Amino acid sequence: MPLLIVESPNKIKKLRQILGPGWLIKASLGHVRELARDGEDNLGFSLNNDGVSCRFVPRNSKAAKIIKELKTVAKNSNAIYFASDPDREGETIAWHLAQELGVKNPQRVVYQEITEKAVKAAVKNPRPLNQPLVDAGLARACLDKLVGFRGSPLLWKQGKGGKSVGRVQSAALHILCHREREILNFNPVDYWSVWVDYKEGFRAFYLKDKTSTKATENQTDDDAGRETKTVESSRVLSEAEADRLVAIARSNPHKVLQVEGKTVNRKPPAPFTTSTLQQAAGSRLKMNPETTMKVAQHLYEQGLITYMRTDSTALSDEFCQSVRAWLQAKDPQNLPTKQVKHRKSKNAQEAHEAIRPTDITRPSAQLKQELDEQQFQLYLIIWMRSVASLCKPAQLLQTKIISQSGDVKWLAKGQVVQFKGYTKYWNNISNDTVLPTVQQGQSLTLDKAGHDKKQTQPPPRYTEPKLVQAMEKKGIGRPSTYAPTVKTLKQREYVKLSKGKLFPTPLGLEVDEFLAKMLPELLQAEFTAQMESTLDLIATGKQDWQQYLTSWNRDYFDPTLSKAWEALGGKPANTNHGKTSVKREKSDICCPQCQEPLSKIPSQSKKLAVPYFLKCETGCDLVMFFNKKLDKWVQPGESKPTAQGKLTKFSCPVCSQPLAEYAYTKDGENKIMLRCSKCKGLKDTRHKDVAFFKTKDNQWWSKKFGILK
Repeated sequence: MPLLIVESPNKIKKLRQILGPGWLIKASLGHVRELARDGEDNLGFSLNNDGVSCRFVPRNSKAAKIIKELKTVAKNSNAIYFASDPDREGETIAWHLAQELGVKNPQRVVYQEITEKAVKAAVKNPRPLNQPLVDAGLARACLDKLVGFRGSPLLWKQGKGGKSVGRVQSAALHILCHREREILNFNPVDYWSVWVDYKEGFRAFYLKDKTSTKATENQTDDDAGRETKTVESSRVLSEAEADRLVAIARSNPHKVLQVEGKTVNRKPPAPFTTSTLQQAAGSRLKMNPETTMKVAQHLYEQGLITYMRTDSTALSDEFCQSVRAWLQAKDPQNLPTKQVKHRKSKNAQEAHEAIRPTDITRPSAQLKQELDEQQFQLYLIIWMRSVASLCKPAQLLQTKIISQSGDVKWLAKGQVVQFKGYTKYWNNISNDTVLPTVQQGQSLTLDKAGHDKKQTQPPPRYTEPKLVQAMEKKGIGRPSTYAPTVKTLKQREYVKLSKGKLFPTPLGLEVDEFLAKMLPELLQAEFTAQMESTLDLIATGKQDWQQYLTSWNRDYFDPTLSKAWEALGGKPANTNHGKTSVKREKSDICCPQCQEPLSKIPSQSKKLAVPYFLKCETGCDLVMFFNKKLDKWVQPGESKPTAQGKLTKFSCPVCSQPLAEYAYTKDGENKIMLRCSKCKGLKDTRHKDVAFFKTKDNQWWSKKFGILK
């Protein structure tokens, strides 16, 4: 019987339905091996001239158990196929599995979607392992460990609480810290916006010179969300000048000097990549990158969408034809004569597809029954974006009226959508601004003239979608690293999320300032982007990964670290990841932050339920204790009930007792909820649905009980 090895066990049921009982399908649960923690700085690999010697071990006891089980199953299989995910990580996982199972000529089964047609075609046409992709994966693993394990002790030496240095993480943190310093150093300047209202039904703004008269094209929302911009005049820098312009407007007749109008086309946006999906889900659905990827993973495993880690905007010809057929039947006016083509991203890696539905005709009513709300909403925007990307452009009529009073000119701009095109499915264009029909030379009747005092504003802080967008634009990281990087920055307490914005913490600012002195190149986007570009070259077989890694360490990293340690007064005698080399027994519990197995730390404390507690020794310093009541390992404070605040005037809809305020944290932001003051905890099933959350309009809402009155 042939053996098919996948990463996630959640795919097995779907694959069994497709392949039938003649296949044995097992899951590796992702990576089964990692670089050992031995040798100099616990790197687990040695750099020798132009060579790299890696030493791999099972990731944890669970991985060792999986390897043992797969070896047993493999002995009784007549063929072994590796169907890990279709990217560099997946290729590297397949290589590790083949090494452990002793498969000499490993066969890869690669599919972009879990559908009957795609899976059966992939199984029928397996390919050899792509060694350049594996090399790129190995290079990334070694590079990241080299930077993290050799760079982080610098922060520990500083002693300010910094936990880790990361090749992508530190560059992303620098983006946030640089923006925060811009905001802190910003000096606002007063200015005035001067305007006139005409009885003909429109407002025009003071126009300083003709260089500002070009009708700007309509601003479209990008996927990360649009920053709100108000229409205003050319800036007037004193109130006296603003008063003078208003006086001229009031004392002189007004006439139309110039009227312009033109029709412009707005091309449809490309289908989703990982980055743009995270941005759109953040701005439209308020999902953070981590949640977006978890939900997308579920949709992929259920065979509803294509693989969700991609930087490609390509769509298969078959899918394009299915959308065109759907448009022909449902919306023929939106069907372009020729198939729409989208420009390829300059950073695009392997020849993947964009993120799209696997079946455009699947009924939404059926999906709404099968999926939870988050899953359905994410699927819906993927469907809408995919269809929109293959529609006709939108047509906009952009108009401009320039009027004059005395020697002062006034400008009004308008815009009307003449043909919705793709915006019928993906609206990213601002609302219509209608100007009346006027003629050149026509007299206008002034209704009001005035000015508004304003202040220049600092650049806005980044939202999570905007940070992902900035990382992509600057070439920092790749599809698989955007969400984990944002998550790590929050876990390390380098940033916090407040009212949807990312704020660097004092610790984050200190770490960034310290690294700017010690390892300045690592913070520069161009430097990190160049490293990513080199990994891309390795993935295409154009660069030897071992030669690159050894030369990068020899020519840059090693000398830079030596200078940094010299500035700090010398490197400590023991730098094995900042810890004394004590071998501790590993537990089966993994760290919630880094997913590494926690170590058992012996303790004679009588307060503990067992004679040891668990600790992460990879830099997280997280600890967990066993709670007998809950029968599980918990972090400090996790076993205690959430701190109850004051009682409110509202009554519990179940027992009529007062509702009380409870504090909780979501995505790093402190929030308040209302629960019954008499609720007895997790085992109180009677009150399990009594949870009210504050809405945007400051009302209390519950999924089951609705608005609290």
